[in-house]
Amino acid sequence: MAKNQNLNQALKAKQDEFYTQLTDIEHELKHYKEFFRGKTVFCNCDDPYESSFLQYFLMNFNEKALGLKKLITTSYNGSPIMGTQLTIPFENEFKPAYKAVITELKDWNGDGKTGILDYKYAVENGIIPPPEILEGSGDFRSDECKKLLKEADIVVTNPPFSLFREYVAQLIEYDKKFLIIGNQNAITYKEIFPLFMQNKIWLGYGFRGNVGFFKSQYQDIAKSSQHREGMIRISGIMWFTNLDVKKRHENIFLYRNYTSEEFPKYDNYDAIEISKTSEIPCDYFGVMGVPITFMDKYNPEQFEIIGMAKRGAGDPALRTKVYTKEEYPNYSDLNAGPVLNINGVLKNTYPRILIKRKEENSNNGV
Repeated sequence: MAKNQNLNQALKAKQDEFYTQLTDIEHELKHYKEFFRGKTVFCNCDDPYESSFLQYFLMNFNEKALGLKKLITTSYNGSPIMGTQLTIPFENEFKPAYKAVITELKDWNGDGKTGILDYKYAVENGIIPPPEILEGSGDFRSDECKKLLKEADIVVTNPPFSLFREYVAQLIEYDKKFLIIGNQNAITYKEIFPLFMQNKIWLGYGFRGNVGFFKSQYQDIAKSSQHREGMIRISGIMWFTNLDVKKRHENIFLYRNYTSEEFPKYDNYDAIEISKTSEIPCDYFGVMGVPITFMDKYNPEQFEIIGMAKRGAGDPALRTKVYTKEEYPNYSDLNAGPVLNINGVLKNTYPRILIKRKEENSNNGV
């Protein structure tokens, strides 16, 4: 499996312009159509008025599809893809930030369907106003982009991964509905995980195998069987949302029986180890440590999130033991997360989410 070396390098450089494929957007948004009727949608990152997000919402703008009220998109200045789909005059080589506001879309070019070609035709022929130059850089944190955000009902985009914490914090501050792309590791951020516990954010339907292929300026290091020309492969990619879709209320079917041998207790947390979500026992009602991938199956009516067994994002009060330098040479590693005592040898495991069944009569998750 290809590593996320390029993603990590991009995050360090704060250059993470990954452009989402239309097929991935269509695959996810088909589950949310009822949320968009009569709403204003804002795409405020990743050059959305040139991207596949614009294409999707233009293709589905009208009453027979989503029935949008308004579509607002903004771009960053200096965008490497600006002007590739829409003809926009530039006074020099530097490309300024733009905004586009769309309230109507018709089959203006007469090809029997609506989409980005109709928008292009209408702009170039003066039927609707062209995109407007923003005063600033188009950064979602700017005052003019915040003003646009206030108009929106739902935000849909692929925000910069390096700014994911700030981006989500802004959505929560302005009390917006959203559907955005992020990396799985964001679940463990100390700023993000409490939002999962408070049921203010959860995971959508997701990418196949949690792997995304994005149009990118960065070199792809995927092995030959996974390489796609002009694209970068990133694992652990997920949709984050607060739109209450059906998936969120589907129970995990539980079939395994608990034994202390198969599900040992941690040495430093009052919980048992569950290495795979599919192995959660049907007859255990205490606290369990499950992988981060559990969040993709989490149903708040079936389970309660107690906290996280992880240094930084976790609650120190949940630990029952702290390892000291005097007793354990590897104390720092041991204190990083849950620890198992295997035949007298202490071994730290991966970070775990601590959960508990909500009702004992949950009928094994059915």
